[in-house]
Amino acid sequence: MPLLDGGDPIFTPIALPSGRTLRNRLVKVSLYEHLAKLLGGPPNRFHLELYSKWSAHDWGMIFTGNVLVSPQHMCLARDLVLPSSLSDEDLKPFEMLAAAIHGEREDRPMAIMQLSHAGRQSPNLLGGRFPFAAPLAPSSIRLGSSLKNNGLISDLLHRFIFQVPRAMSPADIDDVVESFVRGVKVAARTGYDGVELHAAHGYLLAQFISAKSNTRTDEYSCSPSNALRLVHRIVLETRAAVPSEFILGLKINAADYADSSIAGEVSPALDHIRTIASWGSVDFIEISGGDYEKPDFLTTDVSGVSARQAIFADFAQHARRAVESVPRAPLILLTGGLTTPAQLHSALSGRHADLLGLGRSAILRPDLPRLLRDAPAPHALFGSPPDLSVGGAWLFDRLPRIKLLGAGVAMAWYIVALRRLGTPSLAAMGPPYSVSAMGGILWMWAWFGADVDGARIYYALPLALVCVAAGLALGWVPTWA
Repeated sequence: MPLLDGGDPIFTPIALPSGRTLRNRLVKVSLYEHLAKLLGGPPNRFHLELYSKWSAHDWGMIFTGNVLVSPQHMCLARDLVLPSSLSDEDLKPFEMLAAAIHGEREDRPMAIMQLSHAGRQSPNLLGGRFPFAAPLAPSSIRLGSSLKNNGLISDLLHRFIFQVPRAMSPADIDDVVESFVRGVKVAARTGYDGVELHAAHGYLLAQFISAKSNTRTDEYSCSPSNALRLVHRIVLETRAAVPSEFILGLKINAADYADSSIAGEVSPALDHIRTIASWGSVDFIEISGGDYEKPDFLTTDVSGVSARQAIFADFAQHARRAVESVPRAPLILLTGGLTTPAQLHSALSGRHADLLGLGRSAILRPDLPRLLRDAPAPHALFGSPPDLSVGGAWLFDRLPRIKLLGAGVAMAWYIVALRRLGTPSLAAMGPPYSVSAMGGILWMWAWFGADVDGARIYYALPLALVCVAAGLALGWVPTWA
């Protein structure tokens, strides 16, 4: 993976195996946006405004948020979802988003659409199915069933939100492959430079890889020879459906490696990376970690940033070494905990990664590439993280500790921050530091900006009124809206 010229390694171009060249190592990775219409839909004016903020700066690649390939398996009701038809009218919003990502710069960033399927993590009521209808998954194992000693309230919460899934039949698996490939075709047709398949964070593709969610005994079991069969099918059919220079990436978990307790143990995750690299079809592998049962990827605990960064960087370094000798080896994209210039330079100089993924830092500083060119202090944070222990958070602090709920507080605050970036009248105000922990949750749900042009406002408005009323009852008065 040779450098193409000298200078600051962060701003050094690098070639992808498929032949495209990234102008630098900075990647704005996928973030959950919660900006679409209630019950899912295409990109809208908020997405276009939001991504224009990033495209104005010197990012090498810019990923969309996760685009769901199944409208019956959404995450939190306001997801981007593939259109039901491939008419020019239905594809136009996706084409407009690709154009917004590319921006007006001559040296434009690569636009990457992330494709995902929530599987058993698609929640009750918000996932696009009838209430209490079972989602699809590799096996009939409910999300949260592996949690131990987590308390009665946490268990009841998981049982209500996440249904026991229906084990997928071979026909269901074929349909999933077709839906992902259909998403790839949508991306190629609407002007994206590539796609990333989401096989991390406990989503469906990751569920097939993990023994805690896959107990199948057929050809789609999670045995070493079968665990990647579904992903491989999608990769093969993707390559057959698009031009050779179309970028194809894969997002996987570092959790398997991080949880290894036996010194010298060969990690199954590293074996998976070697196998993926041997296909010769994948341009990059993004290293992340966590799932909804262990949602490290959702937290904003500053005290844990260094620890998470060390775990991911260590795994990424092993992954990079594992693929170095493979022809057409994929680049390694490290995401998580990169919050200072020193960490970025360390990841590259230490050969932990080829590409640097930034998510929440890109919300706090959309102009982060410009900031880096100005040579900031090596250990200065890219942006101040929110203090989620003040204001309306007093009630939350008295609730039992529920991992998903606690992680969701951080996610909610950053969703509010994303919305501010995507709203022209608010973007200049900067991050919403006046919004507290509970305020972030309330304002995440008490929003129906994407619904004002359709009948779904009648569903969103009551929810908004309830959330705002709860906020006032808690003594939190919004300082922006």
